[in-house]
Formats: sequence, structure tokens, C-alpha cells
Amino acid sequence: MRRFLRRGVRLQLVRALGIALVMPSLAIAGLHAQTVNTTTTLTTQSASATCPTPSVTATLTSLKVVVTGNAAVPAGTVSIVDGAGSAAVQLATATLDPTGQASFLFYLADGTHSLTANYAGQAPFTTSTSAPGSVTVSSQCDAGIAVTVSNLSPATTPPNTLTPGQSGTATVTVVPQQGYVAALAGPAFVTISCSGLPDQAACAFSPENVEILPGQYSGVTSSMVLTTQIGSQSDAMARPVSTPVTLAILFPGAFALGGLAWSVRRRAWLQRLSLLAIVALVTLLGTTACNPRYNYYNHGPPANRQTPAGTYNVTVAAQSSNGVTAITNTANLSLTVTALPATP
Repeated sequence: MRRFLRRGVRLQLVRALGIALVMPSLAIAGLHAQTVNTTTTLTTQSASATCPTPSVTATLTSLKVVVTGNAAVPAGTVSIVDGAGSAAVQLATATLDPTGQASFLFYLADGTHSLTANYAGQAPFTTSTSAPGSVTVSSQCDAGIAVTVSNLSPATTPPNTLTPGQSGTATVTVVPQQGYVAALAGPAFVTISCSGLPDQAACAFSPENVEILPGQYSGVTSSMVLTTQIGSQSDAMARPVSTPVTLAILFPGAFALGGLAWSVRRRAWLQRLSLLAIVALVTLLGTTACNPRYNYYNHGPPANRQTPAGTYNVTVAAQSSNGVTAITNTANLSLTVTALPATP
């Protein structure tokens, strides 16, 4: 009986050991079976921006990276590398959007650049590298930063058209030059502002100060909201200054006090009291009429002026300073404000 029990225990131990050895192998096989191979594609395109130097433009390089998989859409990060071997420089890293894409904008120095996109991979997606894309830049502007502004959204026909009371959103991109980034000892901040807006219009940036980090060669973005204003009629909101009942009580009372003051000649104290009452009444009426709360409740708020129709050249400026010298560059946006249709 003991022999049978010992054999049973040994068999159970052997089975448990076998399962323990087989399970990791099955798990590894399952992981290999779920691995998704990826392909990274890099597309380059040139763009331009204004330059403080007259008759010179800044040449920008726009990159679009697409990572695809043989199953599902890859997720994770992709980085851009300039050059190869020991001379390679990582320019930027970005997270893929839900469609497996990422965009970059660079302000490269003069010369030939060999750019590649490296997808870091994220389980179960494998890593992949794009074919090199060659970019040649010549006669580059020497400004430290460049600025670009997109069209307003929602899109309109023609572009950048608003009617009074509407608003639109544009993307402002600040792109640092390679030499500017290489000289940074710490983070640099660039302040964005706008000018040239029509009357009764405003712009707001989020964020108003963008940060450029050492080693971050790609452009950083800020959201700009342009807002126009529709006019209002103050007559519809104004309130009457006085009522017949108020006038019926106020004026007879004032005349009665005046007559009392001048008719009572023998009683000097009563005359002085009447004059004091008249002065107090006039002072009270004056302070009440000048009170902002009284003015608001009796006259209503002032009319809002409407943004006038026309075409305006909105200038978006980006400025950075190292404490000694300031670096400024601008971009322009043509804004059209149309008139509201006439009401019957």
C-alpha cells in the first residue's frame, strides 16, 4: 500500500514538473505568434517662413512619419535622426497619433541632411526604421527662430473669413534654428503676441509662452484664438431715468423747502434748517446720479461696438531673450471680416 502511495506522489511530482517546463515555452510561443511587424515611412517637404533679413526667407523642412503594421495600428514613439554613425544627431521625438502618424517641422542649417525616422516599438509591435530622406538647404536665414501660422479653423471659403460675433482658431508654430538650440544651456521661453487686429477684436494664445528645451530641434506649437464682436443696441437695454411719480414728489418738495426757507424771516434757526435741507437734498441727488450702480440700473450698459468689416493683416510675433539681446520674428495672417446681412 505504501509503495502505491509513493508511486502516486512521484507521478504527481513528475506531472507538475513537466507542466512547469512546458508552460513558459507555450507562453513564449504565444508571444511570438502575437508579434506585429511594422513599417516606417518618412516623407519630406520644404516650406518657407519670413526672415528679419530683407529679401531672404527661412527654409523649413516638414516631415511626415507613418508607421503601419500587418495587424492593428501601431502605438508608441518615433524619433528623427540626422546623419549616421557617430555623427548622428537625434533631433526630436514624438508620440504617434491614433492613426499611427506624427509630424515634425525643422529649421535646418545649410548643407545636406540625411534624415531617418526610428520607431521605438511597443508590444506587440516590432521596431522599424525608415529609408533615409535627403534634404539639402542653402542660403539659410540666420534668424534664431522662425514662426508659421496656419489658416483658421473651422475652415471657411475664402480662408480666414469671420463675421462679427464669430471666432476662429489657428496653430502658431515656433521653430528654433539648429544653431540656436545647440547654444542653449537650459530651457528657453518664447513669448507670442499679435498686432494689426481690427477694432473690437482680440487674440488669445494657449500657451502664451512656449518652451524650447536643449536638444529639441522641432517646432513647438501654440493655439491662437481670434475673436470678433457683434454690436448691441443700448436703447433696447436702457431704462427710464425717472418716473412721473418720482417727479411729482421731488419737485414740489424742493419748491416747498425753498419757499419755507425764504418765507420764515423771524425764525432764523428754521431758515437755516431749511437751507441745510435743500443743500442735503441737492447733494444726495448729485451723488446718486453719479453712482455707477445707479447709472447702470437707470441707463443700462453702454452699447457694444461691432467689429468693422474689412481685410486686415494680422502680425503674429515671437520674441525670445537671453537677458542681453532679444530675438524676434513674425508671421502674417490675412483676416477678412464680412458685414452682417441687413435685417428687414
